[in-house]
Amino acid sequence: MTAKRRREKRSRSLLLRLLREEATGEEKTAGRAKRQFVVVSYDIPDDRRRTKVCNLLKDYGQRVQYSVFECELRPEDLRRLKERLKPLLDLEEDDVRFYRLCQECRPKAVVWGPYKRQPPADYMVV
Repeated sequence: MTAKRRREKRSRSLLLRLLREEATGEEKTAGRAKRQFVVVSYDIPDDRRRTKVCNLLKDYGQRVQYSVFECELRPEDLRRLKERLKPLLDLEEDDVRFYRLCQECRPKAVVWGPYKRQPPADYMVV
């Protein structure tokens, strides 16, 4: 393989990776996927299901309102959370929403009231 062909292949590979990152919101840092800031909100009428969802979300983020959690998740953690949540829900009645915010958008969030935003953790125990 010629040097020119190797450069073209690397350029094509880089372009595909950038397009994938843009489409999925996924970035990599030093070989590991970068954490994303995700706001999870839910409206679940059944007390038992709502309690189970709340307890699961406590493993992934910080509760900031009665039915709202802020989470710092890698893409694989978000996927795992969704997989674990799905069996707990009745999709005919329950409403769960995931809002991803970019790192530049997060500081622009306005919070009124006593809640103080916690700095992102260097690690998370799951």
